[in-house]
Amino acid sequence: MKNLLGLVILGCILTSSVALAEPSLIVVFPQTNYQTSAQKIFFLGTAPPDGQVLINSKPVNRSKAGHFSPSFPLQLGENIFTVRHDNQELKIKVTRLNTSPELPQGLAFAKNSLTPAADIARLPGEVICFSAIATPNANVSVTLANQTIALSPQPQQAQLPSNLAALTGQNQPYAQSSVGNYKGCTTVATAADLGQPQFQLTLDGKTITQPGAGKIQILSRAELPVSEVTVESGVARTGPSTDYSRLTPLPKGTRATVTGREGEWLRLDYGAWINSKETRILPGAVPPQTIIRSVGYRQLPGATEIVFPLQAPVPVSVQQSEGAFALTLYNTTAQTDIIRLDDDPLISRLDWQQEAPEQVKYTFNLKKAQQWGYKLRYDGTTLVLALRHPPKIGNTRRKPLANFKIVLDPGHGGKESGASGPTGYLEKDVNLVVSKLLRDELVKRGATVVMTREDDKEVSLVERQAIISQEEPAIALSIHHNSLPDNGDAEKTKGFGTFWYHPQAHNLAIFLQNYVVKNLGKPYYGVFWNNLALTRPAAAPSVLLELGFMSNPDEFEQVVNPEEQKRMAGAIAQGITEWFRSVR
Repeated sequence: MKNLLGLVILGCILTSSVALAEPSLIVVFPQTNYQTSAQKIFFLGTAPPDGQVLINSKPVNRSKAGHFSPSFPLQLGENIFTVRHDNQELKIKVTRLNTSPELPQGLAFAKNSLTPAADIARLPGEVICFSAIATPNANVSVTLANQTIALSPQPQQAQLPSNLAALTGQNQPYAQSSVGNYKGCTTVATAADLGQPQFQLTLDGKTITQPGAGKIQILSRAELPVSEVTVESGVARTGPSTDYSRLTPLPKGTRATVTGREGEWLRLDYGAWINSKETRILPGAVPPQTIIRSVGYRQLPGATEIVFPLQAPVPVSVQQSEGAFALTLYNTTAQTDIIRLDDDPLISRLDWQQEAPEQVKYTFNLKKAQQWGYKLRYDGTTLVLALRHPPKIGNTRRKPLANFKIVLDPGHGGKESGASGPTGYLEKDVNLVVSKLLRDELVKRGATVVMTREDDKEVSLVERQAIISQEEPAIALSIHHNSLPDNGDAEKTKGFGTFWYHPQAHNLAIFLQNYVVKNLGKPYYGVFWNNLALTRPAAAPSVLLELGFMSNPDEFEQVVNPEEQKRMAGAIAQGITEWFRSVR
């Protein structure tokens, strides 16, 4: 999945995507003047098999075809690498960046260290915290309106690696020095616009004052604004930035009270955050609340729709588990005495309970463990949940996938090249080759196959998601080939991997992982829960497959081998067929 742009040949950039390179020394990654914060980096390239490739005079291991991907440690600052093969030589500069804030010298705050770093709004009585990085042994404080808050030096705290570290197995925390890190908190009891906090630093009898970057407002509980989701699927998160985890998307029209702000992010009354660009404020609206009495249902071809009549379109969340589907309504109080639910192809029983004040949970007990997708929408103030029925299983041995629609997504395309192999062969191209082979295998078995692209064109992630939602296939597969973060061990890391997001896709991911690994003898890279654009569609079980590593010299030779590509397509197609039989 890693995006490696171009390849360096004797200092020049080559953009060819052919599998067989000219007989020359090639370094695809890293490009010269590359910058990273990783402690080590791998070199990906190739050269004619005869002779040795040396990096900084050290011979490197190569595959039979001459490909290589050794790793080297990086010191902070500039690192110069000389890559040689026979009389050819490349010089590549890699700069390792320091991610720790630099302590200022003397009477000063570290650059961009004052927080809050954006305008914030909080409720009366909520804790508001401030932080700054400054010279050790200083006195640091913040003045906010008429109160002064002392900021104290903080003890050492563990630093967490990025989420990508889970892909390399190096996701353990590590200690980071907190020398010069000052923090302090306060509360404000009444609504007010408090303006910018003023940070003060005193050292050796000298004092400076610096305004904070963000203003602080305390909201009035009696005058909280109400927001409405204006996009088809509002992205709800656990915190005020894209770094935070996603929650159940909010259907268009959802209304909620705003209880806090941070920059362009709004905190909604049920605890989630949403970007203000996906909402509008409703002037004069009071906090949305609703009662619910009964729910309705209707059977459609291929789906059961559950209808929740509400007074206002409130926030919702979904939780899937084996054999059950749960939906929670917030800002909702039950007045329920009767619910009708006849014998349904999908649902065995509906249970509900008032889990907490203004929070009602509906649990749909299902007749089978495997779930086939769902959709949520508001029709005015009425919430409609569509639960998809199992697809009809074909009974013919010659056409075991008859009646099945499958979406295949060849990853990347156009300007989005994806990863690169050591010769410069691009992931987008091999994804398309294998996807077409897989399509042909599935069609032989009777399936109807929809491709998100059939040539080298750019298709946005949103467009790919929309195709899955509109087509409502039995399953959706996104086909990719893998690479690693900068500090990954490309020489040793290879294998087949699967990625899922919704529990309805987990069984499919596990089954295909085990089936392909067993039947092709592929190394087992792993099964990952992963918040990816092509695993997030809820309309069908959606899985992303990483068929092998472009960055591994030996596995790359299999990736570009036409016979191996056919074997891979055949194994996946048969795995899909066997999985459908297993969940019948």
